[in-house]
Amino acid sequence: MSATLVHGQGTRVGFYATTCPRAESIVSSTVATQFRANPAIAPALLRMHFHDCFVRVIDDAKTQLEAACPGIVSCADILALAARDSVVLLAYSIFVHTGGRSWLVPTGRRDGRVSLSSETTDLPGFRESIDSQKQKFSAKGLNTQDLVVLVGGHTIGTTACQFFSYRLYNFNGTASSDPAINASFLPQLQALCPQNGDGTKRVAFDTGSENRFDASFFDNLRDGRGILESDQKLWTDASTRAIVQRFLGITGLAAFNVEFGRSMVKMSNTGVKTGTDGEIRKICSAINS
Repeated sequence: MSATLVHGQGTRVGFYATTCPRAESIVSSTVATQFRANPAIAPALLRMHFHDCFVRVIDDAKTQLEAACPGIVSCADILALAARDSVVLLAYSIFVHTGGRSWLVPTGRRDGRVSLSSETTDLPGFRESIDSQKQKFSAKGLNTQDLVVLVGGHTIGTTACQFFSYRLYNFNGTASSDPAINASFLPQLQALCPQNGDGTKRVAFDTGSENRFDASFFDNLRDGRGILESDQKLWTDASTRAIVQRFLGITGLAAFNVEFGRSMVKMSNTGVKTGTDGEIRKICSAINS
């Protein structure tokens, strides 16, 4: 697997080479250990990276890093590295010969002194228009291609019926389904999410390929098999369809692998704290006292 070289703002690849040489290997081994026990951590870590909040695997890595290099490696950097490592592990575990591309993660971030979990409202909602999604990404310094590429992270993971069942039975008050849903796919979704059924039931974003980090998510959008309304709009909206088309099929997978790493680095370097700003948290789930 080759690596995509990308650069951050105020961060750099190899930031811990002198102060904590084993930083990246500790994160990688921690992710690998937990991945073997529960492969579902891969989409969870990827989503955590969008939300800037923390899970057990991050705290496990932090504990080991504090023992090796006290007060050196930030939780923000651990999360950025863990998200990358989880994608690589998932790609390799499923299809070694065509696995996803890794990327070099610029490090040197510091942690904020307040939790950013309240800022999840800055992320696009499941019913939002493409224009609204573009505005939210633009506010973070991300362009339309970044939007399409990062939403492509839905190639892994699941969502709950409550976030899309309205598309199946009463779309926009029509007492009918969303016409953007492929007619042959509709019965499958209705079987998974019956009307007035359990809204918490989980359904894969990428039907038929939920455990592979690949580009089939975009093929599903083309075929009217997107789960979330906001995802399917990437195909129905002319301004994003051309970008989706770049990632279709085998040739599209190669392009997606390259662009995903680039967009992940851009996203992870929005609003970063470096130098003397912020702090290095001792425990990732809490600010220092």
